[in-house]
Amino acid sequence: MKRFLPLLILLLAAGWLASTLRSPAPAGDFDLTGFGRLPVLANGRVEPLDSVARNALLTLQGRQRVGDPLLREPLVSSPAAWLADMAFHPRQADTYPTFRIDSPDLLALLGISEADTRIEYPDTTRRILAVVGFIPSTRSRFSYNQLAPHLTQLQAQAQLAAPVEPKLRTSFQQAVIALAEHIQFYNRLQNSFVPPGSDDFLGDLLRFQDGLAAGSAAIVAQQNNQPHDEAAAQATLTAAHQFEALAQNAWLRAIPPASGDDPDAWHNTGEALLSGIAIGEPDPGAFLYAGLAHAWRQRRPAEFNDLLGKYHQTYDPHFADAMAKSAAEARFNAAAPFYSSMLLFVTAFLLAVVSWLRWPDTLGRSAFWLLLLAWLVTTAGIAVRMWLEGRPPVTNLYSSALFIGWGAVALCLVLERIYRNAIGSVAGGLIGFGTLLIAHFLSLTGDDTMEMMQAVLDSNFWLATHVVVVTIGYASTFLAGMLALIYVVRGTCTRSLDPATADALARMVYGITCFATLFSFVGTVLGGIWADQSWGRFWGWDPKENGALIIVLWNALILHARWGGLVKQRGLMALTIFGNIVTSWSWFGTNMLGIGLHSYGFTSAAFVGLITFVASQLAFIALALFVPRRAPAPA
Repeated sequence: MKRFLPLLILLLAAGWLASTLRSPAPAGDFDLTGFGRLPVLANGRVEPLDSVARNALLTLQGRQRVGDPLLREPLVSSPAAWLADMAFHPRQADTYPTFRIDSPDLLALLGISEADTRIEYPDTTRRILAVVGFIPSTRSRFSYNQLAPHLTQLQAQAQLAAPVEPKLRTSFQQAVIALAEHIQFYNRLQNSFVPPGSDDFLGDLLRFQDGLAAGSAAIVAQQNNQPHDEAAAQATLTAAHQFEALAQNAWLRAIPPASGDDPDAWHNTGEALLSGIAIGEPDPGAFLYAGLAHAWRQRRPAEFNDLLGKYHQTYDPHFADAMAKSAAEARFNAAAPFYSSMLLFVTAFLLAVVSWLRWPDTLGRSAFWLLLLAWLVTTAGIAVRMWLEGRPPVTNLYSSALFIGWGAVALCLVLERIYRNAIGSVAGGLIGFGTLLIAHFLSLTGDDTMEMMQAVLDSNFWLATHVVVVTIGYASTFLAGMLALIYVVRGTCTRSLDPATADALARMVYGITCFATLFSFVGTVLGGIWADQSWGRFWGWDPKENGALIIVLWNALILHARWGGLVKQRGLMALTIFGNIVTSWSWFGTNMLGIGLHSYGFTSAAFVGLITFVASQLAFIALALFVPRRAPAPA
């Protein structure tokens, strides 16, 4: 049985992965899957409404589920369903707890008392939650209707906080600015399809279309001081003012151009309708969204689904590539390959650790095959992102986390294939899970994870050379540090660090450090050449440039200390663990300074996490002093 256990575990994991690739089951009669695949122009790229909905929810509330702690089921079936309510039934969407607020002072400003945030569970539910040890006692998400009566006070406080430099703002000021921006974004999203205040925009458009010819003629006659139909002219002007307001307040550009000649000439609904006045014919895309709004509000799924089909008939001939990519991205979102990889990495890590205690060959091989499967899934996910973006694998902070984990796990697979002692599987599982977890928390900032870098950095050649090479340097330096951590933990917390294992770990760390030094150095030189082309200087002592140089110097220091006999195994491991601190500073810490030409990944929320990580690495360095001295492994 033990002989076939690795194959059985691999088949079970592959079967589970195949189940995630199935099309999601319909959540009702409305084709929300098809609605989520409709393409729009947002964040500088064409993306499906499904991505818009997911990123919007992450921005507003830090999660993609819209629900209440007292309810077992979410209030809407999917992010696309929430967006449909936002676009077509805003009064309903305004009742959903969409805005996350954690600041007690901000809650007081908005008139939300402590009693309003308290969650009163039924007695049975409370007893069940008490057993599992988790009882969320307060709510942190609130609806637009709860905030609306106090928006004047919020805007007043936001105006007071705006002139203050972001680094000097208090936590209350930061919360006020963030909520004000979220409410503005929420309102602009609602104005991207149909006017939120219109109960029957389709009827309004039909009446406008019927009177457009007469109204346009009346306006021309009025401008020429000729007899005209004042009522017709006024009706057309009123509609034009409504369309102009809709155009100014919209965030998305949901209407594709009439043909494929200019794929970037997307419009929002208001702009499309204003253009229709000039040519005497309303845009068909605006009518389609007005029809979807009417069918959604009247709960007519057949009509809704039929209009989705007409949308494809209208635009598929001209935008086949965009439609195909939107459908693929929506399917990619539903499959969530990086979440699946995260679970596989954890499982591989646990199996590898247990293999040190029992069934080393069987569980070790099981861990290796699961690690390989997780790496292949991550590879496929990164490849799909590259196809959707038309860019190399690293374009922002989120994708750098994905690629660092991918590169480190690839090296771990090579090490495990060579040494077959489960150390590579343990390191790969932990690094793979850790980097995907970091990427997950980066996505919770709400930024589009496929958003591009600054224009000066927007170069496929340099993204494919400097950024990829220096990121491989990050990955390999982190891997060397992870192997050193395994050495310290096994040497101080277990009796499994025998001389042969310690010697194998030392050889792994040394080899990976050599690899890291090469890629860090080459990547830094390539970055200097890119900087010379972009900014006219090879080196400017920018914080990010200094961070990259420090990684090269530290890896060189480790190698020279080892070559010169200044450190033995324990010293080598301590120096390598400190390399984790150096690399994390270059990767995240320099961005937190908020200065320099490379602060494109600024995220103050990561400060606590970075400090905690640094403290943990210093603790492990101190712990390395207590690893017992062992005789070298026999030759």
